[in-house]
Amino acid sequence: MSTSYDTAMPLITQVEYQAFQEAYDFFNRALFGDSLPQVLVTLQRRGRSYGYLAPERFTGRHNGTAVHELALNPDHFTGRSDREILSTLVHEQVHVWQQTYGTPPRRGYHDRQWGAKMLEIGLHPSHTGLPGGKRTGQHMSHYILSGGVYDIDYDRLAHTGFTLHWESLSDEAQRRAKRASKTKYTCPQCGLNAWARPAVSLLCGDCGTTMTEEPA
Repeated sequence: MSTSYDTAMPLITQVEYQAFQEAYDFFNRALFGDSLPQVLVTLQRRGRSYGYLAPERFTGRHNGTAVHELALNPDHFTGRSDREILSTLVHEQVHVWQQTYGTPPRRGYHDRQWGAKMLEIGLHPSHTGLPGGKRTGQHMSHYILSGGVYDIDYDRLAHTGFTLHWESLSDEAQRRAKRASKTKYTCPQCGLNAWARPAVSLLCGDCGTTMTEEPA
């Protein structure tokens, strides 16, 4: 069975990464006075993390310049609005700010300096992502302050027509795809079972008989 793809689609990689570059530059200007250095934004699936900053993770192949990696996890785009996804981008931009102008704590730790900057730009630190959570710690999230600086500036960005385009399949869709890739086939003569993708032609090695696809 062949899969049909739309070859007329726009350049997916360019469109999606360009959107994150546009968002990074917009919030750099709006929230940080255009003071942050450029980083390499990547999409990475790292466990339960929504995103992370890896200082000087990349180096130029020709000039040796070191740049930070700002990674976002597309598994956590599903079910979240652009406002929420981009708040994770800005969360990591605060790490860029602290790495550049502050005193970075030990790897992965979110300290009071980071937390104060988060509050200044309208994101409230919380280890649960909800009101009442701890404001500092090794694994931290945040929630958006309604009417805060980030909230207002996101509206400005959205009014330009900005949008993100892609996300990971939902967990249920992934489970369905996994089940569909393991269709059961049975030999009608000897009862031998085998598993393969849907709509393939399988022969039983013992009987030489075409195996039948079991109904889903």
